[in-house]
Amino acid sequence: MQKTGTDVVDATSNYYLVLKSFHLACIQCASFEKKQCRRWKPRREMDPKMEEYQKEKILEVEEEEDQGSERSVLEELQELEETLPDADASSVHSPLWVRALQPDPLCCPASYKKHSPQERHLLKMAHNFHCQYAHLYPIRKHLLLYPLNECGVQKFVSTTLRPALLPYPELYTWDGCSSLVSDFLALLPLDPPFDLPTHLYSPTWVLKTRRGSCFDFATLLCSLLLGAGYDAYCVSGYAVKEMCLLNQSCQECPLLVMQDKEKMLEQKTPLKKYSVKPRRDLSSRFREQRQSQRQADTQVAFASRQQDEQRLQESEHPVDRFMGHWVHCWVLVLSGSREVPENFFIDPLTGRSYPTTDKQFLGVESIWNHQNYWVNIQECRSGCVEMTFDLGDAVKWESLLCCLPVQPQLLLPDPKDPENEYSDEEEEDLKVFEMPPSWVKRIEISQQDMEMRCPTGIKVIQYRKAKLEKVAPYLLKDGLVMRLTTYKDLDCTEPITVKEWFQHRQDYLEERELNRITNVTLERFGPGRSQALKTHRHVTLLQGQEHDMEFYSHSRVDGLAKRGERPTDITESFEGRTDFLYHRHIIFGKAPEPGGTASREQCPILKVVERFGRDCSKPAGEDVAERVFLTAEGLIQVTYHLEDDRIIPTQRSFAKFQEWPPSQRQPVFSPDMVSTFLVDPSEKPCTNLSLYNMLVSLMKEEDRVTQEIRSSLKEVRDILALRKKEESNCELRISIYSTAWSEKARRYREELERVANEERLWKERKGVDELAPLLAKLGNPEHLPREEAEQLRKDCLASLKEQLVYRANLMQERFQKETQQLRLKQQWYQQNQLSITQEEKDAYMSYCSSAVLRIKALKLRLSRHKDYALQKYLMLDEKLRRDPRLSKHLC
Repeated sequence: MQKTGTDVVDATSNYYLVLKSFHLACIQCASFEKKQCRRWKPRREMDPKMEEYQKEKILEVEEEEDQGSERSVLEELQELEETLPDADASSVHSPLWVRALQPDPLCCPASYKKHSPQERHLLKMAHNFHCQYAHLYPIRKHLLLYPLNECGVQKFVSTTLRPALLPYPELYTWDGCSSLVSDFLALLPLDPPFDLPTHLYSPTWVLKTRRGSCFDFATLLCSLLLGAGYDAYCVSGYAVKEMCLLNQSCQECPLLVMQDKEKMLEQKTPLKKYSVKPRRDLSSRFREQRQSQRQADTQVAFASRQQDEQRLQESEHPVDRFMGHWVHCWVLVLSGSREVPENFFIDPLTGRSYPTTDKQFLGVESIWNHQNYWVNIQECRSGCVEMTFDLGDAVKWESLLCCLPVQPQLLLPDPKDPENEYSDEEEEDLKVFEMPPSWVKRIEISQQDMEMRCPTGIKVIQYRKAKLEKVAPYLLKDGLVMRLTTYKDLDCTEPITVKEWFQHRQDYLEERELNRITNVTLERFGPGRSQALKTHRHVTLLQGQEHDMEFYSHSRVDGLAKRGERPTDITESFEGRTDFLYHRHIIFGKAPEPGGTASREQCPILKVVERFGRDCSKPAGEDVAERVFLTAEGLIQVTYHLEDDRIIPTQRSFAKFQEWPPSQRQPVFSPDMVSTFLVDPSEKPCTNLSLYNMLVSLMKEEDRVTQEIRSSLKEVRDILALRKKEESNCELRISIYSTAWSEKARRYREELERVANEERLWKERKGVDELAPLLAKLGNPEHLPREEAEQLRKDCLASLKEQLVYRANLMQERFQKETQQLRLKQQWYQQNQLSITQEEKDAYMSYCSSAVLRIKALKLRLSRHKDYALQKYLMLDEKLRRDPRLSKHLC
């Protein structure tokens, strides 16, 4: 009998042949309850064409069974299962990794080991439902209803879901939850991969062991999504082999796909509605067509050769003989809640989302959430492409528990619709039983586990011609959190580019991209560096090194935005300067020692070009647009901005002063040293004095620009030296939220705890020792002579007396000061009481009351201090005489 994978799934269509006997079978079942029989009422009659098609299908299946000439897929599956390694009876119900990490029954809550009355009733209903399903659909696989948990107790799948909202912002969205589950757990494939698992473990046990099957992945992800407010469901069905085995070697890396989309968006330049039409092209179109034809033929030939080489190198993916039989579990998110516009699938193994029409999902057997369980009755001839997920449609979905018709969450029910009106008796009958609460205890993930993400802290994913490595923060000394390597071949032996992402680095490095072919390195930094460096691109050539740097211009005083350094020139761009400078280009001469660091700073400057923006406060004929310093030729060229009604700007060229003897106080200026081009011939030319002043100011500007260029070169060398030092000794910034991962923070915390414990123990052991400061001056001797003991007593009493006198004098000074200020305030009031306002009078009365209160308090404290001073003195003297270190000398 030869059947394909889709024939096994298409057997669900036989439902229509036994539809009329369905209600009768429900009545004959002894354990079925009367109140649940309402949902098993007969559906609408079947289409005659559909009935003929089903009859033909049954005849074809019977003929194939009679012939038995070829092997069926089921037989091949049985042979494949027989080739698997044998296991003992206990391992059939308990996998190896579970037996290695078997939970202690004494540590598990009672809900993990026992059934509540509601759960027992639910299991009976599920068993009844499963019997009816097996009777109506004998060809379809059994349903996953009540597998064993980690304690070996049967639990219904809907009660295994535990909605949980964890206190982490990244888990408030579906992509954050899916990314966490895919990184947090390690996959254990189903064994065998064509049957449903016998165990479904609680999310808490899965989080503890950090591993599980696709059903465990989906259960944990669905619990997090339900807690975040999504309408999520676990889906049991069939998918392609690569998805079930988490084989992504044939898929493109998602990061590369995103980069390609961003490049395409950047290349799309907006079309301007009003633009100048280009000049008419007078070249020969025939020649252009011939040339473009030759180029097209060359490209086609090159593409064909490349495809032939690729075919030889890349063998086509072999056809899967077991297509449609690989069991898989994923998550369905319905639209409506959390502003989800349309339904979509989430693969919990990879964390990626797919549309419900994706061809990688081949069929659905059942879905469930924490409230109900549904069985799919739709045909899966073309996978999930034509499936609808309206769970309220009883023709396409059969539910375990009775429930009101599910309304689309984006639409509100119409109260005037007679179909939405139910009698009280019907509602009571429909709500006879609700899903019991989850038996799983509260889901919790620690902050350290959230930061670790992967079970070992490092996760490697192999894509097609790419490899992605994920690392937990603070795990590596250089702060690496992710690395993407692209390769030229499928065997991943010839790397092309290496892109790295960093976090919490002291040098604020965030990204680094290295092209192995062109040897170009691009680094991106976050804001906060001393030079406000944003990006640094450098490449090593035969003539020297090239450096392209971008800066955060708003964080620099000079407004530098970009700097490009080449072996012979430097180009700088500025933003937001008060002098409107936005471009500077410097050309250097030959260095005495090419390639040396000091030689570049000693290179002669041949030419400097500066461009300025328009300053509207000046006339266009006086506002400089471009300034060129020809240092080698001794010339300065100035070009002004273009006026509104002109097509040629005003220009001036100055010849700098030649060296003059020291005897002359100032250089000799002549009109021949200036060459002027005026746009308006009627404009009055400048006087010689104004031209002379203009030349002197330009020469001063040239000296200033030269100094800025030298400082710019020094800044480049400082940046390169600092980057070399930072790379040799990488340090991470200490985060107050991640002290557990920081070695420096841990040592600092342990040191503080040690010092605090020592101080506490010292205080408990010593108490308050008045002699400690005096003994420390003597070196803490063990035995004291009589003279030193008497002197210690006198010094200690003198110190106390000095403190008492100082406090008494301080309170006396404050008392006298407050009294004097109150007296002066009273005198001022007596002199001006007739001319002051009511507000000043109220302020005076308020001051007097507060001043009198302070004076009384100071007077009371001073009197108490005088009364207790003598008592403190006598008490200290008695304490010193009883001290064991002084008592034998003072008796």
